Amino acid sequence: MTKVIEKASKKGGKKPKYSKETYLTWYETMLRIRRFEEKSLQKYGQEKIRGFLHVYIGQEAIAAGLVTAIRAEDAMVTAYRQHGLAISRGISTRACMAELYGKRTGVVKGKGGSMHFFSKQHRFFGGNGIVGAQIPIGTGIGFAEKYRGTDLLCVTMFGDGAARQGALYESFNMAMTWKLPVLYICENNQYAMGTSVERTSNIKDIHKVGNAFEMPNEAVNGMEPEAVHEALTKAAEHIRSGKGPYFLEIKTYRYKGHSVSDPGKYRTKDELKEYQNQDPVKMTEKKILENNIATEDEIKEIKAKIKAEIEEAVTFAERSEYPDPSELYDDNYTQEDYPFLT
Repeated sequence: MTKVIEKASKKGGKKPKYSKETYLTWYETMLRIRRFEEKSLQKYGQEKIRGFLHVYIGQEAIAAGLVTAIRAEDAMVTAYRQHGLAISRGISTRACMAELYGKRTGVVKGKGGSMHFFSKQHRFFGGNGIVGAQIPIGTGIGFAEKYRGTDLLCVTMFGDGAARQGALYESFNMAMTWKLPVLYICENNQYAMGTSVERTSNIKDIHKVGNAFEMPNEAVNGMEPEAVHEALTKAAEHIRSGKGPYFLEIKTYRYKGHSVSDPGKYRTKDELKEYQNQDPVKMTEKKILENNIATEDEIKEIKAKIKAEIEEAVTFAERSEYPDPSELYDDNYTQEDYPFLT
């Protein structure tokens, strides 16, 4: 649990709500993701990384809030814009970068690439490339936790585009009927692949879809880790008490295109600048310094540490080997007594 700061800032500013430890956790989480994604874009431009690449730049406050609001034992499943979430769950930047490079030291041995991270150890179940497919998967994981009798939950994340999929409505109905421990999160970055919410739905506030199932729901400011943490904490408490699922629409913004091939011409430069002025990394750093939560030297130390970490991750990825072709069929699921295999 986070700790409330007991003393007000020496500068006489507004008293911060959370401890130094919490603010620095948020800041370091967001900065690590930002620098990782910036480096991955650079290496893609150098053709060191190939294939698809969907970066999380602009949405880091969501990952930060998740770190402090849920347990490490809780499950998480998401879509293909997932590097930042994987890193926030504790998967090393080395393993993540090596996966982008397609190396055997990657988090899924170079077989998943940008869109398909997975780690049983970190309770991270993807990284799913099919739009909306993770929603029933997360619902199933929630069912498993209820069946096992735990008080764990499954964070099931999807974008505003996936909110149009029929699988969402089936999953919501099942989750509410059986009161499954699922925290549904729509990361609404407003443009799906490139078409605005206003042009694809009569319901502009996506969280209101939950009303059709009498599922508790609300909108959240996704540019502030404090707001994300508070909403997630409230939702998690509701779920763990046995009352069933909760739906949060976290309103955020991706600064880059849908993927590296998207120039983002469907939005204006003024709109982009407006959201960049709310940048969660920069605004959290400003808040930390203005409220005397940490010193400039401490911030510089964090920046230097993360810079070195990301550089080392690149070195690790570049020096690692590619998977051997003989490993193609390793780690595939098979059921030997399945009738068509006998």
